[in-house]
Amino acid sequence: MTPADAADAARLIAFGLQPKLAPARDAEYAELLRRHREDPSFARLADAIAAGLGLVVLEVSTRAGMAVTAAEDSVFAVRMGDYARRATVDSGDRFLHGLAHLAVAALAFPRPEDLADDGYIGRVTVNGVDAFVRQACRRLEERAAEQGENTDPVTDAPGLEAAWRVYARRSATGATKDARRLAGSTTGIIAKAVTFLVDSGFLQRTGDESGGTYRTTPRYQLQVRDMAGNAAMTELLELGVVPVADGSATLLPPDEADDLDLVADAGLPFHS
Repeated sequence: MTPADAADAARLIAFGLQPKLAPARDAEYAELLRRHREDPSFARLADAIAAGLGLVVLEVSTRAGMAVTAAEDSVFAVRMGDYARRATVDSGDRFLHGLAHLAVAALAFPRPEDLADDGYIGRVTVNGVDAFVRQACRRLEERAAEQGENTDPVTDAPGLEAAWRVYARRSATGATKDARRLAGSTTGIIAKAVTFLVDSGFLQRTGDESGGTYRTTPRYQLQVRDMAGNAAMTELLELGVVPVADGSATLLPPDEADDLDLVADAGLPFHS
C-alpha cells in the first residue's frame, strides 16, 4: 500500500460520512466500494483508518455504501448536547427526545427478522409513533400499579418507568386555537426526531399523511442492528405493545374494557 492508496481509503471513509450520498450517484464512490470488496489489502487499510478515527464499519456494500457509526469516544460521535442544539431542543425535553428516537427505531423494526432481512423497509408516521408510545405508557402505568410503585413523576430516574410519566402528561399537539403542532408537544418532539434522522440519511420522507410518513434506509437498519441490544429498546419491545415473535408486527389489540384513546388518524404502520 502506498500513500496514494491511503488517500483513496480515506476518501472512501469521507464518502461514508456523507449519509445522504448514494453510491449509485457517484462513480468514484462506487469504484472505491468495488475496490474495498475485491482488494483485501485496501479493505484492511480503509478499516484501519476508520478505526483510528473512532469509527466502526457496519457494512460496505452497494446498498448502504461505506456505512460507519461513531464509537462513544470518537470526535464524530453525536452527543445529546449536539443534537439538542441542532434540533433546538429545550433542556427539559431531552429525555423525551431520547424516548422518541427509541420508539421510532422499535416501531420501524419491531421483529428480529426485520433487522436480519436486508430487503426489509420499515415505515413510520409521526402520529403512529406517538400512538405507539402512549400505548406503551399505558402498559407501563398498569405495570407500576400492579407492583404498587410510586406514580409521581421522577424525571431523573433511569429506564422507561420514569419516561412514561413525563410523556403521558405532555399534550400530543399543544393548545393553539387551530391545533397546530407545538414544538414542545409530543408530536412536535417526534417530528424533530424524524427530521434529524432524515438529515442523517436514516429516514426518507414519503408523504404528509398522519403528521408525516417516512421509510427507513439501509443505513438506519444497520444503525438499529448496532443498538438492538440496548436495554431500553429491549424493555420497550418486551412490553408486548409490538409482538416480536408471531410475525404480525402490529400493535396488539386492546382489551375490550381498555380504552387506549389512540391519536386520531394515527396511521399506524402495519407490516405484512
